[in-house]
Amino acid sequence: MKKFTFRILWLDNNVAIAIDYMIGTSISPLTSYFFWPRNDAWEQLKTELDSKPWISEGEKIGLLNKATEIINFWQEKGKNKSLEEAQKQFPEFIFAGTN
Repeated sequence: MKKFTFRILWLDNNVAIAIDYMIGTSISPLTSYFFWPRNDAWEQLKTELDSKPWISEGEKIGLLNKATEIINFWQEKGKNKSLEEAQKQFPEFIFAGTN
């Protein structure tokens, strides 16, 4: 059963990533939004996940790898890709945005 999901703000000049914890059909925020490239979102996510000892090392690695995919997709294609295209690339996540 999936325990985590991402909330992503797909913006023209930034991408913001937050992680939610899923409990049954309920979703509970696990982190606040971290913005890339305004801040080092990956490092902030890592610090936040490291502060939660109940998350296994394997889960942390998986979440950080997925965050890397999202950031890389935004960096490579974000300026030219719409929110709709990002949703197609990552259909399992929750998106909001301006483009």
